[in-house]
Amino acid sequence: MKYAIIDIETTGGKATTDRITEIAVYIHDGNSVIDEFSSLVNPERPIPPYVSRLTGIYDEMVADAPRFYEIAKDIVKITEDCTFVAHNVQFDYSFVRQEFKSLGYTYSRDYLCTVKLSRKIIPGHPSYSLGNLCERLGIRLENRHRAAGDALATVKLFELLLKEDHDFLIERSVRNDHLNLRYPPDFDRSIVHTLPEDTGVYYLHNEDGSIIYIGKSNNIRKRILSHFANKQTKKAIELRNNIRDISFEITGNELVALLLESDEIKRHQPIFNRLQRKTLFNFGIIEETDDNGYRRFKTARIKPETDVLLAAASMEEAKQLLDRLVQKHRLCQKLCGLYPAVHACFKYSIGQCDGACTGKEASENYNRRVEEALESLHYKHDNFLIIGDGRRNDELSVVQVENGKYIGYGFVDREFAGDGIDTLLEAVHPRMDNRDIQRILRHFVNQGKTKQILPY
Repeated sequence: MKYAIIDIETTGGKATTDRITEIAVYIHDGNSVIDEFSSLVNPERPIPPYVSRLTGIYDEMVADAPRFYEIAKDIVKITEDCTFVAHNVQFDYSFVRQEFKSLGYTYSRDYLCTVKLSRKIIPGHPSYSLGNLCERLGIRLENRHRAAGDALATVKLFELLLKEDHDFLIERSVRNDHLNLRYPPDFDRSIVHTLPEDTGVYYLHNEDGSIIYIGKSNNIRKRILSHFANKQTKKAIELRNNIRDISFEITGNELVALLLESDEIKRHQPIFNRLQRKTLFNFGIIEETDDNGYRRFKTARIKPETDVLLAAASMEEAKQLLDRLVQKHRLCQKLCGLYPAVHACFKYSIGQCDGACTGKEASENYNRRVEEALESLHYKHDNFLIIGDGRRNDELSVVQVENGKYIGYGFVDREFAGDGIDTLLEAVHPRMDNRDIQRILRHFVNQGKTKQILPY
């Protein structure tokens, strides 16, 4: 086993907002150091004075240093097939992964923490900080808080741990984000290293390249790895054993991912998307008028040609949606089929129904509230755009609805988004409208999950 013993210096302590200013890598084969790499890194932002005082790295020192993207390939190459080792590994590993993520690349390695290993293999020390531990163990630590100095001290500490590890704790302590996974024998595991941790749609392919499953996730990598989990149902195991390749499309936000997923499943008809190859929302709320002139809502299993007011994935969901309408618009439980009664409904007995179930409320009055309920199911605007996050920081997504019909979606550069409606409309690529799509759109709009609604 090879180990990449790494230390970094940064502009601060938060991987998502701060940047690397220096990195040192020493490749160890279990016996000695066999390769090394170190470099200052231009963080493309000022280094806070208190950080400079701690590390001795100042803005002028990194002004002409390479930016991370200029050394990224070197880091990938030198650490390939190595376990990432660091003192407090979550700090160093998270920063390196974040730097790569900003480049659109998912960096993934097995990792080990020398803090945790030290606590297990050489217990009893009052402090396990690198400085204090080196002092007590007689490890020479030069250039403290510089990447190369700290990394070399970690090398010496790791060699001591290797020597004292009589119970194979190091081997058993290796961690990664895909432990306890089972891959098909001829699956190329390097594929998982290319998977992004972004929102989008992914495609699982079999040995002849055919799409056998399409899914959506807010973290594509995490979701795909779950398909290789050890404990699975019979169907999931069958799917896992047929996976030979993976592709994906980043969408930038969940709404576009759901719209694309629904469209792609119906277009490709993957064998393992049996439930979604046809319309998923096969239940819903419909309207009819009884002999006494009362307009009634009821839940029903619906067919493609059914004029449905609101679609649902199950009868239970349809009843819940209808119950909300009843509550909000003071409708009658009995007339809506939610309370089987010969005479009055329960809400009439507690003063929450005006008596349509007994004929005491005129149909004209009751039907006005039914009309209000129907209006609440419609979009507030006939024509509108839903603006959301794009696939990159400099991009926005645009979803178009015209005359209540879904037209499609697209992406536009943020700098052009303010040029007017025509620019946004030109970015939209046509897609098919159907009941499933309408259910997705209504859910996002009604639940206030959209970033911006732009009527036109």
